[in-house]
Amino acid sequence: MKTDWRLIRSGALTGAENMAQDEALLESVVAGSSLPVLRLYRWSPATVTLGYGQRGSDVVNLSACKDLGLDVVRRCTGGRAVLHDHEMTYAVMSHDQSSVFPGGVLNNYQVIARVLQQTLAQIGLDVQLSMERSHGLEGVGAERSACFTAPGQFELVYHGHKLAGCAQKRYGGSFLHHGSVPLDIDPVQLFQALNTRPGLDPSTGADLLMRHVGWLNRWLSAPVTLEQLETAFIETCADLLQVDFIDDQLTAAEQLRVAELRELRYANPDWNQLGLC
Repeated sequence: MKTDWRLIRSGALTGAENMAQDEALLESVVAGSSLPVLRLYRWSPATVTLGYGQRGSDVVNLSACKDLGLDVVRRCTGGRAVLHDHEMTYAVMSHDQSSVFPGGVLNNYQVIARVLQQTLAQIGLDVQLSMERSHGLEGVGAERSACFTAPGQFELVYHGHKLAGCAQKRYGGSFLHHGSVPLDIDPVQLFQALNTRPGLDPSTGADLLMRHVGWLNRWLSAPVTLEQLETAFIETCADLLQVDFIDDQLTAAEQLRVAELRELRYANPDWNQLGLC
């Protein structure tokens, strides 16, 4: 029997708005006022998100981000820093112990990873699931703070390069799992945004990151578009998870909560840079 889910396509939003929407929708699922949700969204401007345990000035070059026109926002989920630009970004909000997610946190990761793996197989990449967590690159600066240098368990790897990053927050018997699959990455920009070690040439740092960081159109003979990837992902979710998607948007109550979360946390420098709030 298929399960009804909400499908929300938010379009391009600021980093603060995107993170506030994810958390507000998780709260709706926890409260029982929402079906499970798949949200697809984009970023305007391009944004560096930090893991919950990271602090802005410790892991991101705030001056470079300002010069590059990048937003900086701290997530409510863990993990390392990610530069979001030309990518598919998704979020899943669901109850634990459901027919789709019956087995706890690692099962949640694995279920969603299998959907992504089959999605990428459809576009021509035979990716593998990382079965063990990597500690990433040695050193400091961008090599240590960048998410895509360290595959986690059940994340996607192609020719030794991490192709998708994700993180999860569990709350009230439910979870938020959001992640990104980059179509293209500018490794020099990535290094400039995240490097906190003075004196290292950006091209040298970018070369180091490229040994571990991957993106889809780096290997595809015919570049995939964001619209093609999103469509394939939605169709694979519906098929593998036995889900019927209902096109939807945020309710008025959810929009009010988004505004509160945006001002309290995600647009607040005390939250993003100091780890307060």
